[in-house]
Amino acid sequence: MSDYEVRPATMRDAKAVAEVHALSAKAAYEGILSEDDLRVLAPASREAKWREAIEFSEPQVHVVTHDGEIVGFVGFDRSRDPKTPPTTGEIWAIYVKPEHWGKGAGVALWDAAREGLAEEGCTTVTIWVPLRNDRAMRFHELAGFKREMKTAKTTALGTVRVEEIRLKRVVD
Repeated sequence: MSDYEVRPATMRDAKAVAEVHALSAKAAYEGILSEDDLRVLAPASREAKWREAIEFSEPQVHVVTHDGEIVGFVGFDRSRDPKTPPTTGEIWAIYVKPEHWGKGAGVALWDAAREGLAEEGCTTVTIWVPLRNDRAMRFHELAGFKREMKTAKTTALGTVRVEEIRLKRVVD
C-alpha cells in the first residue's frame, strides 16, 4: 500500500499546487535554465493560473498527498495539439516535490490521470517533455510512453530555447 493519496484539487489547494510547481520545476530545470529564469519560477506567478484551472477544470487537476501535505499534482485534459482527435488526452503538467521523486508519488498521479482520461473517453494520451529533462523522459518512458520523433520542436522557457518532444501511449 502506498503512503500517497490522490484526490481532485480544491480551490484551497491552488497555493500549494503553485508552490510544488515552482519548487519542482526549479529542481528539474537546474542546468537547463539560467539562474535568472529559475528565479522567475516563483509560486506567486503561478497561483492564479492554478486557481483558474481548478475552478474551471481546464485542465482537471489532482493532487497527491503524503501525511496530509500536498507533495505533487497532475493536470490533464483533452489534447491541446491541433488536429488531434477528441479521443486523445494530454498530461498538461505533472510535478512532484524533489524529496518525493522515485518514491511512488508520480506513479500515483499518472494512475489517477489515466483513470480520469479513460472516464472522458480518451484512448491515447500525450505529454510534451524537454529532451534535456532526463528524469521526466525516463519516468514517462517507464510508464509506457514512446517518443514521437517527428514532433520535436523548440519552445521558449524563460529566455532559453528548449527542444521538446511529444511522447504518446495508449490509455488502458
